[in-house]
Amino acid sequence: MNDKETTTEPREPLWDRTLRRIREFWPLGDPAALKDVVGTDLPAADLSKVRAKIDACLAGEGGEVSARARAAELGETYAVLGITGRRRFLELLAASYDVDNESLETAIGEWRLAQDAIARQQAAAGLRDVLEPPRIRLLRQFNGLQGGVKFLVDLRAELIGWARESRELRALDRDICRLLGSWFDIGFLELQRITWNTSAALLEKLIRYEAVHEITSWQDLKNRLEGDRCCYAFFHPHMPHEPLIFVEVALVNGISTSIHQLLDERAPAGDPAGADTAIFYSISNCQAGLAGVSFGNFLIKRVVADLTSKLPNLKTFSTLSPIPGFIDWLRQQEEVPELVDVDSEAVACLRAEPIDVDCFSRLLLPEQSTAGPGEKQRGQHLQQALLQLCARYLLTAKRGRQAWDRVAHFHLTNGAQIRQINWAANRSDRGVRESAGMMVNYLYDLTSIEKHHEAYSSQGHISAAAPVKKLVK
Repeated sequence: MNDKETTTEPREPLWDRTLRRIREFWPLGDPAALKDVVGTDLPAADLSKVRAKIDACLAGEGGEVSARARAAELGETYAVLGITGRRRFLELLAASYDVDNESLETAIGEWRLAQDAIARQQAAAGLRDVLEPPRIRLLRQFNGLQGGVKFLVDLRAELIGWARESRELRALDRDICRLLGSWFDIGFLELQRITWNTSAALLEKLIRYEAVHEITSWQDLKNRLEGDRCCYAFFHPHMPHEPLIFVEVALVNGISTSIHQLLDERAPAGDPAGADTAIFYSISNCQAGLAGVSFGNFLIKRVVADLTSKLPNLKTFSTLSPIPGFIDWLRQQEEVPELVDVDSEAVACLRAEPIDVDCFSRLLLPEQSTAGPGEKQRGQHLQQALLQLCARYLLTAKRGRQAWDRVAHFHLTNGAQIRQINWAANRSDRGVRESAGMMVNYLYDLTSIEKHHEAYSSQGHISAAAPVKKLVK
């Protein structure tokens, strides 16, 4: 039996958790009284009350304690609003607390009229001050509050969806993203190894945040943290109990080609000291509000450095990665020559939305003993066609210079090479629906990472091993 609990509490909605944290860190009295002051939908009549709170924060009167109290009160006001009220709050920030155009024109004029280098430097400094929207000065105040950084991260998680519908909110989102980017610079982050002895509260968060291969039980989690398996995460000093991103690693011999083998709880544990290969098989971003703030590439490099310092036998670093966009891309193709000789039932399975997993699974493993000769032949044709199509997808499907597949783009940006495509590597419903059960190994050759990174970033060149290129031809 595990020494952890076998069940977890129901997950709280995002803003329920946020409000609970605010109450813990910023005790401001009776929340019901705040609701009476400002309606939860923030009607027009209450906008002036919120504006007064914002203006008081920006005025900065009194000492530091007063400034923090005002910021905490404003955060409490925001958090007790309903969805409609929170959106109206952010629309007020976006519309009324942007850069002042009149002041900007004046500052530009002063810079143009500057007569010497000193005057030009002074004018440039004034211009920089004017270019910072008042809302950024406001939001920066939350950095000084306990729990304030997490509050702003959660705020942006909700803002991102609304920003797709509003140009003004998109501008606010860009401002907040830049602010968080400066707060979450890689130099501020701490790498920690997560083990079975880590607190149960943090382990519960790993279960919640795992986005690639669902953690189905505490025993499943224990299997991923002990022996020849390990997990690393980045943390921020102002969010010490909240992982930002984590990666799960298997220490094995040779490059793994099946996720089911890596996650098999019944498989005997290997000896990490004897392993020659580290397989990164799951990378999960934990904070939706940090979308666009990139530190995943640094995570892999830091983990590689830590592993090699402790396990010098490790020579190969590879991923076993999903291909989440493949089936969607395939459905968009009007002509698919690779499928011409494939059985019509198999093609129909692929074209169905979503894929009929039971139907497709019969063809997924042509070597299975229960399959008849006809099914085995159909499965072999399907396998060859899909391997060719997947290679074409990974090497040629692009958005501008970037790889169409978001996972491919991430690893190629980091300097990896497409090593091989693996048939029937993920036979879960999700794996079949996203990529017809295939997965891909991205190889991190430490001697070629920079070269591959530069070629992809500057020219869109995708590095791939010869067998993958041959599939396309």
